[in-house]
Amino acid sequence: MIPSEAFLSHSSQDQEFVSKLTEVLRHHGIPVWYSKTNILGAQQWHNEIGNALKRCDWFLVVLSPNSVNSMWVKRELIFALQQNRYENKIIPILYQDCDYEQLSWVLSSFQMINFQEAFEDGCRDILRIWGVGYQLR
Repeated sequence: MIPSEAFLSHSSQDQEFVSKLTEVLRHHGIPVWYSKTNILGAQQWHNEIGNALKRCDWFLVVLSPNSVNSMWVKRELIFALQQNRYENKIIPILYQDCDYEQLSWVLSSFQMINFQEAFEDGCRDILRIWGVGYQLR
């Protein structure tokens, strides 16, 4: 089932990858919320993130050395893991090799979407979760 909106948790240091991924997902009809495009300058970012986490129905987390060391990524993931509505709707995205168990010891039990080999393969794999075929532009 296609998300009504997917929350994309990430480190701001991985912005280039996250922007590229978001563009592909949106191009394929997957609504994505992430802080760079959805928080306006004057808004209270803490409240906006909380509201988005409560509103979204899928949770994507970009895994990298940067995100593993991010206090905010950890907080967002812990929140998602505690919500019943995210059951079977949490997708770890392996962007770069890292010790992702630092974020949560349960991450190793989730099916990882691997973007380390080829970006297109990762896109194909993540879209397949929602029954959407990957199309190059």
